[in-house]
Amino acid sequence: MSKKPLILVTNDDGIAAQGIRELVEAVKPLGRVIVVAPDRPQSSMGHAITLDQPIRVEPVDLFEGVEAAYQVSGTPVDCVKIAVNKLLDERPDVCVSGINHGLNSSINVIYSGTLSAAMEAALEDIPSAGFSLDCVESRCDFRASAQAARIITEKILKFGLPTEVFLNVNIPNLKPEEIKGFKVCRQARARWEETYEERIDPRGRKYYWLTGRFVNYDKGQDTDEWALANGYISIVPITLDFTAHHAISYLLNRWKWNNNDNT
Repeated sequence: MSKKPLILVTNDDGIAAQGIRELVEAVKPLGRVIVVAPDRPQSSMGHAITLDQPIRVEPVDLFEGVEAAYQVSGTPVDCVKIAVNKLLDERPDVCVSGINHGLNSSINVIYSGTLSAAMEAALEDIPSAGFSLDCVESRCDFRASAQAARIITEKILKFGLPTEVFLNVNIPNLKPEEIKGFKVCRQARARWEETYEERIDPRGRKYYWLTGRFVNYDKGQDTDEWALANGYISIVPITLDFTAHHAISYLLNRWKWNNNDNT
């Protein structure tokens, strides 16, 4: 009898977040589950790793029916690194990250700790996906996102993913019966228009608070933003290769190069 697959679960909202509990429940029927997650919220940490202080790992008893669970005093990427290199006796068959409180669609992928955990797993050649729900409340309706996580994780285990590719999955804040389906799509061209509000603390010292608004410049109907706005779950395959391949010919053909030009 073959072993059940090993599923590594992590997140960036912290090990006590509702979203990770829902994700664990969603994927438990698919295999053996190990949870390794930050001991506190680590949102918007991107691909940060801990270099200047010790990382502490403690077992926790927060989940039923899992093989083990640990809280880590580090970032989401730290969690994946320490799971693979120290805590696990075998490589996970899949790594799932989330379910994040709040979307990580479009440009948000570069800031997201949820997606960076999935990216780190992909760097380790572990098929992975990050899941995010369009709800930032402390209590959210995770039914649709949990169903999506189970379906997609099952497909990853069955079919795998291309080398150096992971999935960015975003779910609209709708009831399961209101979801129209899945859309495999591209990342929308969008950005944050940001400002720093200048404020004064009670001791008279100046400080700044980041504010801004998300602006979608992309009107295409093949993007994650369009899918979410129209009631679909968006699935964007993300590659680890950051090379702008279309710009290579531009640099070669439009810029003038010579052997003596060292600028």
